[in-house]
Amino acid sequence: MDITIHTSSLPHDDPEASLAFYRDALGFEVRSDVGSGKMRWITVGPAGQPGTSILLAPPAADPGITDDERRTIAEMMAKGTYGWILLATADLDGTFEKVQGAGAEVVQEPVEQPYGVRDCAFRDPAGNLVRIQEVR
Repeated sequence: MDITIHTSSLPHDDPEASLAFYRDALGFEVRSDVGSGKMRWITVGPAGQPGTSILLAPPAADPGITDDERRTIAEMMAKGTYGWILLATADLDGTFEKVQGAGAEVVQEPVEQPYGVRDCAFRDPAGNLVRIQEVR
C-alpha cells in the first residue's frame, strides 16, 4: 500500500491575516483561494512540494454544526486549542528569525527538547499552534 498525506486542514477566522502568515511569513505558495469574505477556503503549501498542502478553512461553515458547537469552536480557537500543525526545517534559527520578523506571535523560541528534538512554536492569526522542528 502506498499512502501519502495530501492535505491537512486548519481553521481560520481571518483569511487575509492567514494568507499573510502562511504566504508571507512561512513562504508557502497559494494553491487555491475560493469563496469570499470570511467564507474562503485557501489552500497553501511549501514551494517545490505540490503534493503536500494545508487547507485553511472557516471552521463553522458546515451546516451540520450547531450554534453551541460554533461557540465551542470559537472559544477553542481563541484559546489556541482547536488546531495545530508540526512543520520541519533544516534551518530552525533562520526560519524562527524570519517568522518572528514577520510579526508572528512567538510561543517558544528555539530550544532543545528533553526528548531529543530542537524546535520552536508560533501561533497563527487564528490561534493555531504551529510548531517547527529542526531536521538534521
